[in-house]
Amino acid sequence: MLNLKIFNWIQVSVFLWVMFKIILSVESIIGSFGNGFIALVNCMDWVKRRKISSVDQILTALALSRIGVLWSVLTSLFVPSFYPGFSMTTKMIRMINITWTVTNHFNLWLSTNLSIFYFLKIANFSNSIFLYLKWRVKKVVFVILLMSLILLLLNIVLINIPNDVWLGGNESNMSYSSSSRKFAQFSRLLSFTNCMFTSIPFAVSLLAFLLLIISLWKHLKRMQHNARGSRDASTSAHVKALQIGITFLVLYAIFFLSLVIQASGSEFQGRKPVILFCQAVGIVFPSGHSLVLISGNGKLRRASLSVLWWLRGRSKC
Repeated sequence: MLNLKIFNWIQVSVFLWVMFKIILSVESIIGSFGNGFIALVNCMDWVKRRKISSVDQILTALALSRIGVLWSVLTSLFVPSFYPGFSMTTKMIRMINITWTVTNHFNLWLSTNLSIFYFLKIANFSNSIFLYLKWRVKKVVFVILLMSLILLLLNIVLINIPNDVWLGGNESNMSYSSSSRKFAQFSRLLSFTNCMFTSIPFAVSLLAFLLLIISLWKHLKRMQHNARGSRDASTSAHVKALQIGITFLVLYAIFFLSLVIQASGSEFQGRKPVILFCQAVGIVFPSGHSLVLISGNGKLRRASLSVLWWLRGRSKC
């Protein structure tokens, strides 16, 4: 009876493992197409007009960084599946971790810069500091991105410390699918470090979103006081930014929560379906947010509709 329960649990685990891998693959493919579309449209417009706006620069760099995140996840996921005998040295593990860290860093901070850019462009405050930043929004975004590079360097240093302590002592080839205690400890500390550095841009994005809500509330109060009606162009811009911001923060929070679970759930480290579930949930942010950006940007939305009409016409031929 006990053997039957164990066999059934193994079957369920294998089913969940395969299902979450399929979900991860679909999410990564959709995200790669969505982010690739954003980068392609902006690059084509850049070549055509010989110039590119600040927001399009952020969107293009963000899309490219997210493609890097998605493909680094797919690589780490499917290499051991297609090549079960594949062995890795600590140098290879270090390179994979650094690649994911760098691409994910720019994914998070460029997303944060995008929220700051929209906040400074749309919000209205009479505060002198806010007005100073609003008039220099391009410099603000550039300085924040430049300062984030310091955090990136610190992050790389911190993820290399456990790599050297737990894995560096064994320079011989090590099985990628190893479930040893050292590798589990290394994975947990790596997740904790990433979670810690993810919390910083998440807090900045949350602050920008809350300030945008305050700005909208003050704007609506002024409109009611002046009896100008229920909505104007500024209100519409506020509401649209809030709708996109809510979706952005929800996806961001899901991504952050998935890292927290992986970092704190030490009892899950030996259960691949649980880890894959966390990855499948977390990867919704870099893949699904690209669709939100396309629907919320006029140029990208028109380009996507043109592509859909072209595909529809091709299918009828």
